Amino acid sequence: QLQLVESGGGLVQPGGSLRLSCVVSGGSLENYAIAWFRQAPGKEREEVSCISTPGGSTNYADSVKDRFTISRDNAKNTVNLQMNSLKPEDTGVYTCAAESLYCSGYITAYHNWGQGTQVNVSS
Repeated sequence: QLQLVESGGGLVQPGGSLRLSCVVSGGSLENYAIAWFRQAPGKEREEVSCISTPGGSTNYADSVKDRFTISRDNAKNTVNLQMNSLKPEDTGVYTCAAESLYCSGYITAYHNWGQGTQVNVSS
């Protein structure tokens, strides 16, 4: 059973940075595309970024493009999300999820989910 565990959330002021990590176990990271989702208070869950297997592509939601960077370290079975220039609207629970090989953009394609880590951006 593939398992994903997020870490790195916390409270930061607007304009600050956080680095989230998603550690994958029960399978080799190189076999999976990994996406980060978030759910803000009063809003539906949205995909903020996704990275495919090595040699693939990365995707970003328009709202985070140029501020967030997703990367993977296959040796450590870890996907990171570097979040810079954070805004209050970035607040939410961030969850990583896995699908096979490529980022489809469809939430139904993800069958393995982490528990989430809370990100609060507030002054």
